[in-house]
Amino acid sequence: MFEATTILAYKGKNRSVIGGDGQVTFGNTVLKGNAVKIRRLHGGKILAGFAGSTADAFNLFDMFENFLDQRKGDLLKAAIDFSKEWRKDKYLRRLEAMMLVLNREHLFILSGTGDVVEPEDGTLAAIGSGGNFALSAARALHTHTSLDEVTLVKESLKIAGEMCIYTNTNIQTFMLEDTAL
Repeated sequence: MFEATTILAYKGKNRSVIGGDGQVTFGNTVLKGNAVKIRRLHGGKILAGFAGSTADAFNLFDMFENFLDQRKGDLLKAAIDFSKEWRKDKYLRRLEAMMLVLNREHLFILSGTGDVVEPEDGTLAAIGSGGNFALSAARALHTHTSLDEVTLVKESLKIAGEMCIYTNTNIQTFMLEDTAL
């Protein structure tokens, strides 16, 4: 588990949302409170977020975006091919980062060991040191409220930020919306 951040993704009925906090820590010191750990990829059609080493994550973002371009934006194919490359490359296996990637059809966790995991429910996933707090909050809010997707992600991350010392409540979100809305 990376003691660096919290990223939460929610693939709802009408929107896909990813959110992350802004805290960067080094050991027990907060270095920055407003970092951006989420991105739009492939012309804004894919959302991604990272937890772990910032330099490693930027390398992973760039590499993953190349796979997306080669696969013409097919998130499933790009994630599988990316994980194959990650597993066979000795340099990549040493990178200390994880990613969440999603669009309107798919949601994947790309682990630091090259695994591609699709969450069991296909709708919620979280990474980072506060990930389990955010995921638990999101599941409860999803089950017991009628919050829209963006509000659910923000509130869940706020709860994680109040519980995890490596997460703050400086939250940023990106959203993909169905074109029919």
